[in-house]
Amino acid sequence: MLDHLDAVLLARIQFAFTVSFHFIFPSFSIGLASYLAVLEGLWLKTGKSVYLDLFRYWLKIFAVVFAMGVVSGIVMSYQFGTNWSVFSVKTGPVLGPLMAYEVLTAFFLEAGFLGVMLFGMSKVGRKLHFAATCMVALGTFISATWILSVNSWMQTPTGFDINAAGQFVPAGSWLDIIFNPSFPYRLAHTLIASYLTTALVVGAVGAWHLLKDRTNPFARKMFSMAMWMAALVAPIQIFAGDLHGLNTLQHQPAKVMAMEGHYESHPDGAPLILFGIPNSAEKRVDYAIEIPKASSLILKHDPNAPLAGLDTIPDDQEPPVGIVFWSFRVMVGLGFAMLGLGVISLVARARGSLYDWPLLHRLAILMGPTGFVAVIAGWITTEVGRQPWTVYGQLLTGQSHSPLAAPAVAASLTAFVIVYFAVFGAGVWYLLKLMGQTPRAHETPPPQVPIRSAGITPAPALDGAPGPAE
Repeated sequence: MLDHLDAVLLARIQFAFTVSFHFIFPSFSIGLASYLAVLEGLWLKTGKSVYLDLFRYWLKIFAVVFAMGVVSGIVMSYQFGTNWSVFSVKTGPVLGPLMAYEVLTAFFLEAGFLGVMLFGMSKVGRKLHFAATCMVALGTFISATWILSVNSWMQTPTGFDINAAGQFVPAGSWLDIIFNPSFPYRLAHTLIASYLTTALVVGAVGAWHLLKDRTNPFARKMFSMAMWMAALVAPIQIFAGDLHGLNTLQHQPAKVMAMEGHYESHPDGAPLILFGIPNSAEKRVDYAIEIPKASSLILKHDPNAPLAGLDTIPDDQEPPVGIVFWSFRVMVGLGFAMLGLGVISLVARARGSLYDWPLLHRLAILMGPTGFVAVIAGWITTEVGRQPWTVYGQLLTGQSHSPLAAPAVAASLTAFVIVYFAVFGAGVWYLLKLMGQTPRAHETPPPQVPIRSAGITPAPALDGAPGPAE
């Protein structure tokens, strides 16, 4: 039976499955690392122990999330050699160095300071520990930068030539490759999504503990910080998403056509299809609920501006409309729901009921996992909307895979599904257990560690007084 399956389709499913798991954890660790840096910085500035206790509370969670992100990322890299070797050979001269830069800068930075961040609170000075926390947060940012540069180049390839062997090779400046046309928009959109995702999780945990004890100072503080983040960042994310969409329309118009469900061109203004059922066989959206000319208004800022449809794209180059159409709506719908949560929290704050409104707390708990759903939906929109290309307009997916038989790919896919649900299912269960623990005050603050304890012997003071200590 396996002989009748499509090896390319199975390889695509395998990569989609593993990257979906992987994407969840870095999107959380990026935001959580920055949140930890903010908490520790506020503790150093104000001296209030509530920030230190929250730092310790979320540090354990960060350690588990970071570990699962690293493990799930390692698996993905092997698939380039097993399932997509042709892609690796053809794009290696361009993408290989970018991936190496990610390891040499971000991964080494994270690995070098992570141990100090996790275990050095009582072993090094406070300022040095804070510097380590900031370096880990910076490392997650740099890692995202390189990875998104790689993926953005696949979406909008620039700065390359194709040699006699059919390989993509750099031509001119590496800056043209790194800062390709879609990179700034995708970097901003993804990083903001990570911060918003983290804020929703922190808000959900704070709301959960407020429902049990609305006087808990740690739950109140984390919930307040998270709701400020949601209220401020959600509108920024919607604005960044709009800019990203306009950039996509310029460089990947077929993707936007699929997102909008525009099978036909509209010379006098295109409608905004809110909902419907894409019918690719008949080239229409059945049961469409639409707003006339609104799509042209959003994309061209002119309700009468013409918009091309998928009838201008060869059938064999059309992305799967149904998947892209619905994943885009899930992402956008959840984005506006996040905006709504932020607005409601502002109303509650103005009324003085931020910590005493159970309905808001239950809504925040319900919204807790939506950041992850929106991130995955956005990734599906981006990656499926690029099909049938691995390098947009240059290299087809069907020309990128390894010469593997379907049974081999199916066997590894089955193994991945079983192992991932077992291992990462246990990891998620443990994370939820950690989040369910009531945040409490620690008995003693970390000691002021002398410089000598870090292996540095201070010079003796000239006046006979003790040497300097941190």
